[in-house]
Amino acid sequence: MGSPLSPLLDLLRSPFRGLLAGRATASLRRLLAVARKEVRQLARDPLTLGFVVFVPLVQLSLFGYAINQDIRDVPTALLDRSQSSVSRHLVERLEATQAMRVVHSVGTEAEARGLLARGEVQAVIVVPPDFARRWYRGRGAEISILVDATDPLVARAVRSAADGLAAQIESAADASRAAAGSAAGSLEVRTLASSELRRDRPFLVTVLTYYNPELRTPVFVVPGLLGVILTTTMLLMTALSLVRERERGTFEFLIGTPVARGELMVGKLLPYVVIGLIQIAIVLLAGLAIFRVPVEGSLLGLALASILFIAANLTAGLVISSLVKTQLQATQVAFFFFLPSVLLSGFMFPFEAMPEPAQWLGELLPLTHYIRLCRGILLRATPVWHLAGSLAWLAGMCLVGLVAATRLFRKRLE
Repeated sequence: MGSPLSPLLDLLRSPFRGLLAGRATASLRRLLAVARKEVRQLARDPLTLGFVVFVPLVQLSLFGYAINQDIRDVPTALLDRSQSSVSRHLVERLEATQAMRVVHSVGTEAEARGLLARGEVQAVIVVPPDFARRWYRGRGAEISILVDATDPLVARAVRSAADGLAAQIESAADASRAAAGSAAGSLEVRTLASSELRRDRPFLVTVLTYYNPELRTPVFVVPGLLGVILTTTMLLMTALSLVRERERGTFEFLIGTPVARGELMVGKLLPYVVIGLIQIAIVLLAGLAIFRVPVEGSLLGLALASILFIAANLTAGLVISSLVKTQLQATQVAFFFFLPSVLLSGFMFPFEAMPEPAQWLGELLPLTHYIRLCRGILLRATPVWHLAGSLAWLAGMCLVGLVAATRLFRKRLE
């Protein structure tokens, strides 16, 4: 039973109910107005809209198409001292595994090791002169495969292919001997038993791992991490530099100074070059102390490569800073450049396992060439002049980026 005062209380509460309902309606209306304003603002910013739409598509394409851990077609050199039909047949069977692809034929072991040290090939098949004689006489024929183990995935793929070939030949020989014993009168079986599959001891493939015999992952990762860290810091800091000047109101002061545009660009780069070299020293010392990463080559050669790489990233950051208007836009564009650099440079995934279009795109990125230089100098002790192609590419990117940043900066001054 209701209270006698209930009608009076309902009468008193009714205006407040209307007021609360009105406030809720007004609050919802204001909320929707702010949301519409934000949508319109995003629609007016094509860079942000493109970032929202295209970054997922790029990530999907990179991870789904370009990234592949199935190692195929490892560049291989062949040193065939036997020059026999048996050796040629074995090399063909190794290529049939699709793990290796012979791209060079060499005449000496020194030439083969030179190709391996320069990174032009990642494996070398060595067939000794007496291979065919040992094969047919059943004395344990053996071939050797030298593999660049700076990438443990590549070394394991080559070893797996070699072990698989040896197991196939051993199994076929066992089957042929069994068939020969049960049907010795068969001319076909007698011919097979006396052919390339006949031997008294197993056929051997010896895989020799160079530069990283323990197949330790840090030896592969740390040299590449130098480039990733420099790309992250150098690109982002310079991408924000000119935009920060505009937002802080000091951009007009820079315009009014007698400093030339080229001098301004170079002057902004110099402090970051020193910062980058300090970062390299920190990573190298930490890698040596914690992960026992070897430093086999010349530190002067590494310094030259690092300066060119730092300058290439800094000029790319200046180009970004000259094109955008806000720090948010600069960060977005820098991330859009950073993601393909990490995924297509060979830092995380074997470069040779990527499809050719992805490799072509990777060759355009400075990080790809710097990782080759770091691994070649630090792990294989490759002289820097043997990697002149990568050095020239980094120098060219630095020059093009500096010219582009200077021109774009001039247009904004005008």
